[in-house]
Amino acid sequence: MDALLLTLVFAASLAGFCALSLAMDRHSEDVSGRGSTPGPWRRWLQLGGTVLLCLSLGASLQAAGSSIGWVLWLGALTAAALATVALLGYAPRRFAWIGSVAAAITVGGGLVYLLMA
Repeated sequence: MDALLLTLVFAASLAGFCALSLAMDRHSEDVSGRGSTPGPWRRWLQLGGTVLLCLSLGASLQAAGSSIGWVLWLGALTAAALATVALLGYAPRRFAWIGSVAAAITVGGGLVYLLMA
């Protein structure tokens, strides 16, 4: 398996879960302070999170094939969900920054993968 694709699977899963959790009022308040809601960004965060999770599925199927790729994807989802919960609990002020870095790694790694192929 290609290490770049495995990195893409986890980074896209983490960024997707970060975006989906920031679309929720409770988690948005935890990250940005009381009284702040995602407002008009809610739909964009939901759409971006969904696209990132689908991208992680595609990368895992590309990395490990159609049989093991699903198992790899579920494992990456589990690890990314645990990381998301830990970040919300222990570092809520850095949560949006870490999610943005994961999204940037996903985009950059995806472009590198496409250029290498």
